[in-house]
Amino acid sequence: MTPVDPFARPELPDPGPRTPLDPSRPEIHGDGSTTYDFFSPPTRAAEEAGSYAPEPPYDGPPVYAPEPAYPSAPAYPAAPPGAPVFTPPRFIPGPQDPPTIELGGPMAPTVGYEHPAPRVETAPPVLPAPAAAAESEGPGPLYVVGDVHGYLQALLDALHQAGIIDAEGHWSAGPARIWFLGDFTDRGPDGIGVIDLVMNLAAEAAASGGYCRALMGNHELLLLGADRYGDQAVQSTAGTASFLAAWRLNGGQPTDMERLQDHHVTWLSRLPAMAVEDDHLLVHSDTTAYLEYGDSVDAVNDAIHEVLQGDEADDWWDCFRRMTKRFAFRGDAGPSACHELLDAYGGRRIVHGHSPIPYLVGDAQSEDGPAGNSGHPVTGPHIYADGLAVAMDGGVTMEGQGRLLVARLPLN
Repeated sequence: MTPVDPFARPELPDPGPRTPLDPSRPEIHGDGSTTYDFFSPPTRAAEEAGSYAPEPPYDGPPVYAPEPAYPSAPAYPAAPPGAPVFTPPRFIPGPQDPPTIELGGPMAPTVGYEHPAPRVETAPPVLPAPAAAAESEGPGPLYVVGDVHGYLQALLDALHQAGIIDAEGHWSAGPARIWFLGDFTDRGPDGIGVIDLVMNLAAEAAASGGYCRALMGNHELLLLGADRYGDQAVQSTAGTASFLAAWRLNGGQPTDMERLQDHHVTWLSRLPAMAVEDDHLLVHSDTTAYLEYGDSVDAVNDAIHEVLQGDEADDWWDCFRRMTKRFAFRGDAGPSACHELLDAYGGRRIVHGHSPIPYLVGDAQSEDGPAGNSGHPVTGPHIYADGLAVAMDGGVTMEGQGRLLVARLPLN
């Protein structure tokens, strides 16, 4: 996989975002392609200009608790004396009421921390033929999962609380159907562990007559681009950038790049960008940019797959940039934007991730203050745009305010 240069290492200073091209328009970064996915509430001028609203800045990887997150996960070495330790929620077996997940503090920079060794390459799981369900039973219940961003333990807890996996992390939902809405990696401690879990659940669900599927998010595009093109220059609308620089600045974890294997790349590259299930249009990003790739679900998925099968780095970059746009469904124009997508692709309601709910509803502080320490904690999905849109990114990366969301559809 792509070698990670010294500036990507968490023990060294981050190069930081680039300066604006136009000092009079600070909301439009000089190289939006490397900084726009950091999050700050956009100004009205930025929204009208169609600039990219960034996500909450992240300080780097944590010192992860030394206990493996699930049986097949690698053990993490103990933290050095005095280093801050990220302690994920405990995975408690057995039925329980769904509490608010304790997410712990923000990711702290590590000094002198030895990352785990790369995982030994293994063959991808073989998907067995789905078990035949009784015709009279119909399809199983439909679930969606918001952005995970490497928080493997929070994902295990949420899936267990929803009855989708058992106490040992195996599929236990029979014919249930589940869609992950993208953004498995970056910012959190174990993005590759998240991908491995979802791939394994896909095989186990198929054997039980259900399915586990996933959409491609902008961070999947970013990881794939960083792996394939590294520091190769690409042309953004604001200047020259590179995938690897953008990946670093948007929470890319060196251990994820080191553990990324060919079967992960193949699986990620084949993920669809959108799907329609039970009258729900499932997408990762709250943007109308999907319309630029086609007027049907199949056309959009085929067009994006064609880009990823090609060798044009600038086309990859353009696809990544479009999928980072956000906030199309909020405000007075939101319902109209929803209807644009629903009329083109089908469904009666859009379900998306990408934009953390605290920022989407304006509960979180601006980038001038600490993220996640104001407003109301996320308790569930956010329904808005006259009931036409459901936001599923609970802001798992936000201390004290966010959580990882798993929801059964339809929602009232």
